[in-house]
Amino acid sequence: MITLRQLRYLSSLARHRHFGRAADDCAVTQPALSMQVRELEREIGAELVERRPGDIVLTEVGLEVARRADSILTATRDLVDFVRHREVLAGPLKLGIIPTLAPYILPRMLPLLQRQYPDLRLEVRETQTKALLGELASGGLDAVMLALPADGGDVETMPLFEDAFLLAVPADDPLPARGRVSVRDVDHRRLILLEEGHCLRDQALAFCATKRADPAQPASLGATSLSTVLQMVANGYGVTLVPEVAIDARLPDPRVKLLRFRDPEPGRSVGLAWRRTSPRARDFAALGEAIVAALETDARPPARLRSRA
Repeated sequence: MITLRQLRYLSSLARHRHFGRAADDCAVTQPALSMQVRELEREIGAELVERRPGDIVLTEVGLEVARRADSILTATRDLVDFVRHREVLAGPLKLGIIPTLAPYILPRMLPLLQRQYPDLRLEVRETQTKALLGELASGGLDAVMLALPADGGDVETMPLFEDAFLLAVPADDPLPARGRVSVRDVDHRRLILLEEGHCLRDQALAFCATKRADPAQPASLGATSLSTVLQMVANGYGVTLVPEVAIDARLPDPRVKLLRFRDPEPGRSVGLAWRRTSPRARDFAALGEAIVAALETDARPPARLRSRA
């Protein structure tokens, strides 16, 4: 008989491609994990893993079994959630969030969640959109906070707010601080963006590409975080597009000048996403309401933040 334990071990082996690392992930010994995988192969009647010195490769059948095992394990977790989570936002909840939101949203929302939902045990995972959606699909995360739309037919989404982009330039830039700018005012030769993989990079390029003088010319510089990008702008290395939610009105950097674009302003829609099969829709609705409430009541909400909850 095939067991959930065997499926869990195979799923971990598919992710890590190494018996030792998979065993550590499952908190078992390597011989125990290997034995269960061999037992699964006997039950199925096919070889799932090609064993090599210091390495493993899943067979074609093994890859398909691992994919289906992930679906079964996710459905099992959702079943457990259905039974356990009768109260709204109580118990563990694994939330993923993209790096261009986490440093700016979490300090505002966490205190409110602690006050309103003291029984909630929130676990946060910060990484890029593609990885978050993969972990959401596999059941490693319950929900993710990201820029919409979210790819995937099995994903339910809830818009939270609209986040406008501003143009950040050095304080001595000749563009007037009180005027509105257009995409033509963006110096593409000095445009600093986040590195590949960040959705904010793609959104900025999509906006700027419409009027770029040389569409083939890539951005000359890239960075791993918005704070790094803004430091580069502050020191005169270039310009960038920055989401309004990332602006701290209490601690403005005098070396950076922030300019609004003419209507229609570029921006992104921020929301929550979760699996359609998850039984915790009430939790996610309450979480979304709490996020919007935290942004509206915080002492430093962006001036043009528009709730969509």
